[in-house]
Amino acid sequence: MAIAAASWMPIRVAIADDHALFRQGLRSLLTLRPEMTVVAEADQVNALHPMLADVDCDVLLLDLQMDRSSLADIGQLASKTRVIVVTASEHPEDALAAIRAGASGVVFKRFAVETLVDAIRTVADGHVWVMPTLHGAEAVEPALEPLTAREREIVRHVALGLRNAEVATRLAIREDTVKTHLNNVFQKLGVRDRVQLTLYALRRGLIGMHERP
Repeated sequence: MAIAAASWMPIRVAIADDHALFRQGLRSLLTLRPEMTVVAEADQVNALHPMLADVDCDVLLLDLQMDRSSLADIGQLASKTRVIVVTASEHPEDALAAIRAGASGVVFKRFAVETLVDAIRTVADGHVWVMPTLHGAEAVEPALEPLTAREREIVRHVALGLRNAEVATRLAIREDTVKTHLNNVFQKLGVRDRVQLTLYALRRGLIGMHERP
């Protein structure tokens, strides 16, 4: 009795960048991957909306400057497909703003294509992808196990945007206790500030991409 082969579909990728050479190079690299196919390209944001209406796209690679109008574009596009922002900016604040606007991932342009491929696979599977260096992690990220249950609670609340006093109220503890726990968390995870901590929490699934406090 013959066994039917399992159905398999490649990840459908669209590319939006105003530099033609960058688009062409990226398309050439991605088409070498049997698990990916480039279904559309655009050189400006305005062309994306009709394009996404005409093609089925799993992941959109989007090059944008990190300003207010760009963030609004991310939000609109993210309602149609998963968005990875490919950017020259390496500021953690910009990455966090893109994620909060609706992007599922942020990748630096200077990184190798393997990094982008990893991001595409991760985002296509429904997860958030953030450059490890954005949250201060080394090549091997620290495990979550060193965090106590209380520290994880505090990380979640801080990553959702609550101030120390608000966290203290929610957990019925002193504000000084929150500060002490945060200092311990920063040291254990190797992060410098609340922005890096939030990106770490997103990457490791401690909070949802669009979760609110």
